[in-house]
Amino acid sequence: MTDTGSAGTALVTGASSGIGRELADVIAADGYDVVVTARREQRLREVADRVEREHGVDATVVAQDLAAAGGARALYDAVAAAGIEAVDVLANNAGVPVYGDFTETDWADERRMLRLNVEAATELAKLYAPEMVGRAGSNSGGGGGPDPAILNTASLASLFPIPGKAVYAGSKAYLLSFSRALAHELEDDGVTVTAVCPGAVETEYATRGDVEESETMSGITSDPRSVAEAAWAGVRDGDRIVFPSAFASYGGQAVRVLPRKAVTKLGERTVEDGASWL
Repeated sequence: MTDTGSAGTALVTGASSGIGRELADVIAADGYDVVVTARREQRLREVADRVEREHGVDATVVAQDLAAAGGARALYDAVAAAGIEAVDVLANNAGVPVYGDFTETDWADERRMLRLNVEAATELAKLYAPEMVGRAGSNSGGGGGPDPAILNTASLASLFPIPGKAVYAGSKAYLLSFSRALAHELEDDGVTVTAVCPGAVETEYATRGDVEESETMSGITSDPRSVAEAAWAGVRDGDRIVFPSAFASYGGQAVRVLPRKAVTKLGERTVEDGASWL
């Protein structure tokens, strides 16, 4: 480890690939040391080596399955054991989809998804938010230091009830609602909370949900880098919700004007023919 004089420390979950990997790089480029976590240790080490080499920051690897019972607390304890005194940015990015008709999907798969998408993100915020509030208060007198922040990777699916992805969309709707409420609670405490709501992204995410990209998706997918950059810009600006593409912004506007049944039908169309737009 070196004394980098960093802007702070960011913990990024789901950092072994996709949006999480790019978030780690974008945040590190802004001068933050990073703690990267996911299940795949070798991939995490590749991410850590890259950000240390390219950005001159410290990167700590903590391999942890956040979908396992007690996973969030185990991560919190491991970060502390690694000598990380404070987490200034919590990027709750880890997530997994489960697709299929509700009467046919496996409850074990859905329970694991809920533990990851909902429970782990909430518990990590529960563990770190009070510490962030304390540090923000100590900095309020002009002592400097970064503004603590929580970034939650929600989804455009958080705005749409989606037949065929009912539990997944519900988990993302929870994450968006939680983010908005927590942002309001912590506003006066100097801690920002941002939810990023991408549409389809070119990651391993859909593959993990046994969904293949259709030709319909090819013109509307975003790349992970652009999502990460938009999300981090939103955090730096103190935005509560970020739609990182024109398609995502359009979807965010559509739910405001369409009747509820039409919104559900639109959500249903996104999974027709094996496509996954949200």
